[in-house]
Amino acid sequence: MVFSEIYGTYFQVVAEILELASREPVSEKKVREIVEEKAFAESILTIPAALKDGRWPFLDGTGKSLLKHAPSMPMTMLEKRWLKSLTLDSRIALFRPSQAGLEDVEPLFTPDMFVYFDRYADSDPYGDWRYVEHFRMVLTALKERRKLWVRFRMRKGKECRMVCVPCKLEYSPKDDKFRLLAVAGGRKVTINVARILECRFLAECETGARLPACEKREVEMVLTDERNALERAMLHFSHFEKVTERLGEGRYHFLIRYDGEDETEVLIRVLSFGPRLRVVAPEAFVDKIRERLERQKRLQG
Repeated sequence: MVFSEIYGTYFQVVAEILELASREPVSEKKVREIVEEKAFAESILTIPAALKDGRWPFLDGTGKSLLKHAPSMPMTMLEKRWLKSLTLDSRIALFRPSQAGLEDVEPLFTPDMFVYFDRYADSDPYGDWRYVEHFRMVLTALKERRKLWVRFRMRKGKECRMVCVPCKLEYSPKDDKFRLLAVAGGRKVTINVARILECRFLAECETGARLPACEKREVEMVLTDERNALERAMLHFSHFEKVTERLGEGRYHFLIRYDGEDETEVLIRVLSFGPRLRVVAPEAFVDKIRERLERQKRLQG
């Protein structure tokens, strides 16, 4: 691992304690407060005790730092190379991350080293200047709570114009596309950023808009773990709320909870597992799978 979540958190928490202790003595109570706020729950059993009994010899008896200078955490060259690689990603570049200090750093890897086999080929045109301009306007509207006038192309080619309040940007790894989720006329709208033809800022919103609550649905499935099916399922459904239970040797019960508007995407992901993933409930979801399979059979026949 280039970065360690566990040790990285320990380093940052102790560095904050020592930075404070370099200016004034820190009490045990203050140490515990910093640990409880910044670290993991179980860290309260480790960090204060290690600093107090001298296993980590950084504080004297009064709580003052024994270091001559406040601690700093300079990045290693490996970390810099990894960050440089991330800035080369066309999606990350949309957010204009700073490259200060990385100008002469060689990337650890480049985008052309990856081959994607599990997503659609019609990705968003991240290099198109119009797309970049529209994306950044949407991003600015979100940050500044501005209304947007948007002209965009709908799925079947028809143009639409509307005034909306942006709520959030959503990225689909399967489609490799960004979508704007907004509120217009009291209802939720979803606009593919790549389909925006024109947009402009309007007045600021007095309060931040909230998306209307989505209908929650569930689907129950039984998985047969063949050809890494379990590992693939955990990855494919990682961002959904789920409960997994082992039924026996190589068989697992999955309960997936999702927003109603995501049902088509869930359906497609379930079908991608073939006979290794069998839906057992609800019956309405099973019927939709039958309909889609029958439609594919007719198209192929």
